Amino acid sequence: MLFKIIMKILAFFILLISTNSLAGEYKTDFNIEKFKLAQKNGKIVVIHSWNKSCSTCAKQKPILEKAKKDFENVIFMNFEQIKNKDIAKLLNINYWTTIVVYKGNKELAREIGLYKEEGIYNLIKKGNQS
Repeated sequence: MLFKIIMKILAFFILLISTNSLAGEYKTDFNIEKFKLAQKNGKIVVIHSWNKSCSTCAKQKPILEKAKKDFENVIFMNFEQIKNKDIAKLLNINYWTTIVVYKGNKELAREIGLYKEEGIYNLIKKGNQS
């Protein structure tokens, strides 16, 4: 019985460490001046809200990194929801795992919790359809 409890605790810590290492290297790169300039110029901007301990965010990160290469005309920015509450408030983003697509001053799409490439890519494509 004690062995099972110890193994469960150990498994929990391994999961926690692996999740943090996946999302931990991701750093906020949101820049208000760059965002406003992109809006002014009618550019497509994708914003990703994440958190270090979020496993869904860790799944989103490599997909968004790949999307940067596949959508060369799109500007990608991200911010850590808990540490950057001012950005979250500015953009009215209340949850991590949120991906928002803007074109110019208009918000075109917003989804929470997408973690598969097809769903994220379809969301990004909404910027090109307007």
